[in-house]
Amino acid sequence: MATQAEPIKLTRAGLVSVADLVVRTEADNRRALATVEGLMCRRRTPEEDALLDVLTDLIEKFESKAYAGWWHVPSPHETIRFLMEQNGLSQRDLWELLGGKSHTSEILNGKRKVSIRQASFLGKRFNVSPSLFVSFN
Repeated sequence: MATQAEPIKLTRAGLVSVADLVVRTEADNRRALATVEGLMCRRRTPEEDALLDVLTDLIEKFESKAYAGWWHVPSPHETIRFLMEQNGLSQRDLWELLGGKSHTSEILNGKRKVSIRQASFLGKRFNVSPSLFVSFN
């Protein structure tokens, strides 16, 4: 079980140790995250605002390197399949939205891109942003 990280402390003069501003390990990252969480939940001094800015940049830099490639952005057809499963729908349920049986099959197999119009229909049907269904590559 992970232990709770001790947040970084500011002195009365609003100073912090430079060593506390190094985020190279998971432990450093947890400590920085604990500090950010504490700062976000209250009114801050100008020094605390500056610390918050610095820490969020350091956390983002660390996590973009540490977790690079860790997440997968689903393709439009994977998104549609997921939403169909979550809503108990079959391909037939989307024929009218996607232009018939063959278009629906081709989209769900990743052989055909979703048009802007189809993305709009899907967004309304599933109550999500149409951008989820548009391929940008």
